[in-house]
Amino acid sequence: MARRSSSVSHAAPRAGPPPGKPLDRGFFDRSVHEVAPELIGATLLVDGVGGLIVEVEAYHQTEPAAHSYRGPTPRTQVMFGPAGVAYVYRSYGIHWCVNFVCEPPGAAAAVLIRALHPTHGLAAMRRRRALRDERMLCSGPGKLTEALAITSRLNGLWLDEAPITILARDTAPEIVAGVRIGITKAVELPWRYGLKGSRFLSKAFPAQPL
Repeated sequence: MARRSSSVSHAAPRAGPPPGKPLDRGFFDRSVHEVAPELIGATLLVDGVGGLIVEVEAYHQTEPAAHSYRGPTPRTQVMFGPAGVAYVYRSYGIHWCVNFVCEPPGAAAAVLIRALHPTHGLAAMRRRRALRDERMLCSGPGKLTEALAITSRLNGLWLDEAPITILARDTAPEIVAGVRIGITKAVELPWRYGLKGSRFLSKAFPAQPL
């Protein structure tokens, strides 16, 4: 069974990108366990619509909850390619989910974006979701893809090119970690990260600060 990378807490100090600067492909070409918590507080926009990332989950080929666990397929081939691209898939045939591919080619690791705090293009998001409650617009992986009009058209696209923009966070937020949700395998791995106290999470965290 895969273990959580120790690089999150023991890596040498590293200067992050300047606040508000678009994240480049090199940001994602690292351990998924470094990238995932560092995405909390970053801004995800698609055609200018989106918000602050407040919840993510990390997945890696070495554990059975990852789509890449059994090797490349037409659906998962993107995960085995270079870091810094979008992996978009249909979940249960109902809604789309968006992931950011991490690590060198072949590692097949990705970060699932689970929830956003809406900040840009609220009118468009409310229209697409047919509701007005700001808290519910992006409080889940399928909700946020609907709000941002994310579909398979983005699968395999670079995360630093239009229509996608990901901006570095302004400050280092207080992050909580816990087990992933909505899965039946590798349920004990604490690979879910979130912004402590956020009203926009898909589900509250019972864990302690990271």
